[in-house]
Amino acid sequence: MMKKYLLAASLTALVVNLTFTKQTLAATLAAPPEVTLYAAGSLRGGLSEVASAFTQEYGIPVKTEFASSGSLKDRLLAGEKADVFASADLGNALVLNQNNLSGEVKTFARNPIYAIATPEVSLTTENLLDKFLDTNVKLGISKPVSDPLGDYGVEVFRKAEQINPGSFAQLNGKAVILSGTLPPERNSPGGSIVYYLQDINKADIYLVYYTSALSAQQISPSLQIVELPDNLKTQADYGLTVLKDANPGGSKLADYILSPTGQKILAKYGFNSPKSVPESQGVGGILLAVSVAFALQKKLIAAKQQKVQVISCPDNRLR
Repeated sequence: MMKKYLLAASLTALVVNLTFTKQTLAATLAAPPEVTLYAAGSLRGGLSEVASAFTQEYGIPVKTEFASSGSLKDRLLAGEKADVFASADLGNALVLNQNNLSGEVKTFARNPIYAIATPEVSLTTENLLDKFLDTNVKLGISKPVSDPLGDYGVEVFRKAEQINPGSFAQLNGKAVILSGTLPPERNSPGGSIVYYLQDINKADIYLVYYTSALSAQQISPSLQIVELPDNLKTQADYGLTVLKDANPGGSKLADYILSPTGQKILAKYGFNSPKSVPESQGVGGILLAVSVAFALQKKLIAAKQQKVQVISCPDNRLR
């Protein structure tokens, strides 16, 4: 009798185990593989919503990693794996393409550079360059080379040189590089601006992306967002590329970002759609990739010669 009971119990346990295994296997086979998206910190709000909408529509989960475009590019060059890379410039994405790590690079968004300032500065478009050059006004930029936002800041300085010779050296000499680990409550593009301008008063004016400025003003309405004058205007072109050996969901996500739905979501956060989506590289794109890689090497050399005040912080995660 006992043997029959044990046999029955064993058979029952086996059936339950087989059923559970079958259900688990079926669920695993049915679940699409997760897509990994590496993206510039300034895209945190916009692409987080795009990723959520994509998952809701297609059932494909998306894992996001936001940091400075330069640091993400370096991590991918060093062997980290991702499916899609969304950079705050074209250069970092093109370097991956040049190294045969990704497919073609497409411009998927544009973001003008604006100045944001504390109300005490009384900044306007008309007095902007004078305020920049004022020795009593602290001017902040992001870290050049590793962060495209810093490169765009230096580009503004070079344009100022064309207006007022000697401006580049003066601006480059007084600029405070704002980067580093932030308090958890300020760990966002808008939060970082509020932190540097008001929480710790490291700068009075900060050259930032328009989208980040909007986010900062939502946190602190007293901050002034000021458009650059025409002769200083600078625009960020954002590059999108799918990594080699990406799972099929990677290409699907990239197409979704470029689609009217993805573009509409990005527009909510202040991004402009590119004039031509997608933009094929072709021969011209390959030549551009080579020139960008050469330019990045020149920036690395130039960065060593820059005499700027650096805030000592170990990390740079938000552009």
